[in-house]
Amino acid sequence: MPYELTGDLSLNSEIGVILPTYREADNIGKLIVEIESLPIDASILVIDDSSPDKTAEIVKDLQRKYRNILLCVRSKKGGLGTAITTGFNIFLSLKAPPKCILTMDADYSHYPYAIPKLLSSMQGGCGIVIGSRYCGGGKTVGWPYTRKIISRGANIVAKSVVGSKLDDCTSGFRCYSTQFLKQAIGSLHSQTYEIQIETVKQALSRGFNVKEVPILFVNRKRGKSKLTLTEIQSYITYVLKTLAHE
Repeated sequence: MPYELTGDLSLNSEIGVILPTYREADNIGKLIVEIESLPIDASILVIDDSSPDKTAEIVKDLQRKYRNILLCVRSKKGGLGTAITTGFNIFLSLKAPPKCILTMDADYSHYPYAIPKLLSSMQGGCGIVIGSRYCGGGKTVGWPYTRKIISRGANIVAKSVVGSKLDDCTSGFRCYSTQFLKQAIGSLHSQTYEIQIETVKQALSRGFNVKEVPILFVNRKRGKSKLTLTEIQSYITYVLKTLAHE
């Protein structure tokens, strides 16, 4: 998908943070400022799918204040999987790629203060650290009962696909080692939310450790959920195809 990339491509940071956005004007400014306040050496990459609410314009304003922000505006709304792989490719293509790349939602479902917790677990051959809602100490707040059932069901299926005992295979709050991504990027083909399963499966198959750390997940307070019927269907199709080839 065509895109326009702006910002300083000579960035040299320890950590890259990917924020996929669509209609996040209510959240993106405050979120970026909070990430900037953390005691970490990070570059922030916003992947915006031409949001009609001027999300990108808010990010452009912040680029004037913060040198470490990159903005990728894609030509149209695409899936989460393609947004994340686009972000991976952009960071990996930098002259000085970060040592690890973190993904998180831009709607405050994932709190920035938990970022250092994920980063501290990136050691000892670890390919992915998952911010887990369901491991010991993890918690979800504000979800309707039906959404909890969907999430739990998706995780039960995901475990069978990846062949692991992880508690939360579908969380999008994650930290990836660049070493793992350099090996796996050519094998990532997900369009939507199945990217979360595909990356775990790739990490385990390549001998990387996948860890979980507990997080608090809070249902978005502003804006509208991006989970659509099409994305649910894409997830199911991916799972069925994967199981059929095993």
